[in-house]
Amino acid sequence: MPYIDESPTMSPQLSARGQEGGGDGNSSISPSAPDEPDVAGERDSGKSLEMRKLVLSDFLASEEIYINQLEALLLPMKPLKATATTSQPVLTTQQIETIFYKIQDLYEIHKEFYDSLYPKVQNWDSSVILGHLFQKLASQLGVYKAFVDNYKIALETAEKCSQSNNQFQKISEELKVKGPKDSKESHTSVTMEALLYKPIDRVTRSTLVLHDLLKHTPSDHPDYPLLQDALRISQNFLSSINEDIDPRRTAVTTPKGETRQMVKDGFLVEMAEGTRKLRHVFLFTDMLLCAKLKKTAVGKHQQYDCKWYVPLAELVFPSLEELDPCPHVHAMPDHDLEDMKMKISSMKSEVQKEKANKGQSRAMERLKKKMFDNEFWLLLNSPSIPFRIHHRNGKSYLFLLSSDYERAEWREAIQKLQKKDLQTFVLSSVELQVLTGSCFKLRTVHNLPVTSNKDDDEPPGMYGFLHVIVHSAKGFKQSANLYCTLEVDSFGYFVSKAKTRVFRDTTEPQWNEEFEIELEGSQCLRILCYEKCYDKTKLNKDDNEIVDRIVGKGQVQLDPQTVQTKNWHMDVIEMNGIKVEFSMKFTSRDMSLKRTPSKKQTGVFGVKISVVTKRERSKVPYIVRQCVEEVEKRGIDEVGIYRISGVATDIQALKAAFDSNNKDTLVMLSDMDINAIAGTLKLYFRELPEPLLTDRLYPAFMQGIALSDPSAKENCMMHLLRSLPDPNLITFLFLLEHLKRVAEKEPINKMSLHNLATVFGPTLLRPSEVESKGNLSLASDIWSHDVMAQVQVLLYYLQHSPITFAELKRNTLYFSTDV
Repeated sequence: MPYIDESPTMSPQLSARGQEGGGDGNSSISPSAPDEPDVAGERDSGKSLEMRKLVLSDFLASEEIYINQLEALLLPMKPLKATATTSQPVLTTQQIETIFYKIQDLYEIHKEFYDSLYPKVQNWDSSVILGHLFQKLASQLGVYKAFVDNYKIALETAEKCSQSNNQFQKISEELKVKGPKDSKESHTSVTMEALLYKPIDRVTRSTLVLHDLLKHTPSDHPDYPLLQDALRISQNFLSSINEDIDPRRTAVTTPKGETRQMVKDGFLVEMAEGTRKLRHVFLFTDMLLCAKLKKTAVGKHQQYDCKWYVPLAELVFPSLEELDPCPHVHAMPDHDLEDMKMKISSMKSEVQKEKANKGQSRAMERLKKKMFDNEFWLLLNSPSIPFRIHHRNGKSYLFLLSSDYERAEWREAIQKLQKKDLQTFVLSSVELQVLTGSCFKLRTVHNLPVTSNKDDDEPPGMYGFLHVIVHSAKGFKQSANLYCTLEVDSFGYFVSKAKTRVFRDTTEPQWNEEFEIELEGSQCLRILCYEKCYDKTKLNKDDNEIVDRIVGKGQVQLDPQTVQTKNWHMDVIEMNGIKVEFSMKFTSRDMSLKRTPSKKQTGVFGVKISVVTKRERSKVPYIVRQCVEEVEKRGIDEVGIYRISGVATDIQALKAAFDSNNKDTLVMLSDMDINAIAGTLKLYFRELPEPLLTDRLYPAFMQGIALSDPSAKENCMMHLLRSLPDPNLITFLFLLEHLKRVAEKEPINKMSLHNLATVFGPTLLRPSEVESKGNLSLASDIWSHDVMAQVQVLLYYLQHSPITFAELKRNTLYFSTDV
């Protein structure tokens, strides 16, 4: 059965289809619109037509099963309704309406769809048109939305009624489902709980079928736009319900005959005996099990080894007051993580070149193996957010996660199950062996979220800059101090990229803040809404930060076809009854790299630095001095200074003020959020008509940094600085000393010299468009060799002993800049 993947480190993806009733497919496809298929050959051979019929025939067979399942749910509804008005009702009318809500409507929709589609497939030829049927089916997803919104209440009501009424319990445990026409089995017994999940599974299956149909439908076929539209509607619907459903797709039977369902699983990093270990964690309806894959010989069936388990009845999340300080976790330095990202990206380029040149398979396999090892290292060492699990007997377990969203997902899933009347237990060694053995089949997250595990036809994700405006939120019942954070996936895990200001004491916050977020192969945007906690006594001993409460969270797929337009795309994420409004637009990396000279030479942005300093009669532009002064006054301790995005509207306001020489600029600076000031400084250097280190010297900087001999490199790099025009050199040295002072506070602000070089290197060195046409690498390769070299140039100067203008000019060396 297809399912909705809720892996903690990956965006939700639709699994490849297995057999109806429990498939174990490993491949996955992204729920973004497929690339336009190459059907030229298929048209001639008729293969396209044949493939579409195969897809549809398979779908019709599963549709028949689904209709029978809905019919099985409806069968007890009629007699139950009849008894509801008698003196001895099994259920009340209200309970019946809640449990069977929208089932009749779903049955009628699918019966009509099946009756319309069946004759078309039976009389299949090239003239058959059926896109309108799928479009109509997708347009009726509103009924599914109503079903999903009621799903949890339906399950809870059915469970309560089963506990209180033996007659209903017997009915709900054995519902008879008719077998397909050509099946030997006339009926199968299924629980009501399992059948109530079928409609959610069905939307996933329909979406997969639309994907497959589009692959084999020529783009000029009348069905193509209709199927595309149906797929878009289905995907948007799936994204919206992914947060709301409780997938109960897999189960094992205990020796006592009870059903233990697997609710959630995923890869997590555990701190075990002071070492990071990658684990596969399984959440069942009554327990949490932590396992690792056993090492097995080639060709042998893989198995899990259980490291530990905790019955949910014994699992607790202690309050902050009860927490003991967390054992020290060695955090990997950011520059090591960034270096690894560069290596991985460089290897991706090599793999692409090998593919293009049809390189030897052995060389390709070696390269992929090396890339997997590096990506595995990154996944193991990047998570830093603590998530603690406690057993009532005193034993404690510590996981490290990459995002707050993940931590909230796991915590909520566990706490939801703990609301039931759970009993503690101890598994015998045989029971534990059987359960652990079943994990391989039950798992829904099959592969680590690394590039090496992706199929060639999977989308690579988006590279460039995503502009997001967080507008407002509605649905809060009480006034609170509210803010949002934005996360995107990168290199297989999620990273927090931006944060709105806190809107105080309100039920309808109006942020209207714009952010620019750099994407590195990203496929998903997450928005988390928090209630701010100002109580300093509530510090989390794991990371010494005040704990703010997550009041809602949601995510949206980054669909290139939707986002990659010049216009803003408005959207809404629904989370726990809260609606957050936001807009997005995307700028590709090559477009964002353009340096455009300003037509208005009276301002400072887009104007040559020599023109600005001459006009101001200053050695360093006023904008640089003021931004640096403000950052050092109140931003040097800010976590992620220069890395965290400032609000784009604030940055634009400061840009306009500096450009017009506004007298109120200093007042604006003192009132403005410090990340906006840091963003304004970065924007100034990014919009210079030529880089601060000049177009002329760029090739020499690239060659100089590549020299192996330390003495030759020193002479060359110093000589290149002396070759800069005085305004450029003095400004560069001024900025260099400022960045060193920022890095001195690394234990507080988490910004190392390497981090700062990563942020500022391309900004200060990237050539203007005319000079860089030959140097621009693929937009999808964000960590290109050029970018890596630009970072290394700035890092060289940041790590160098103090450099002064006077000393440089005094120690002039005469040798060519040709290295």
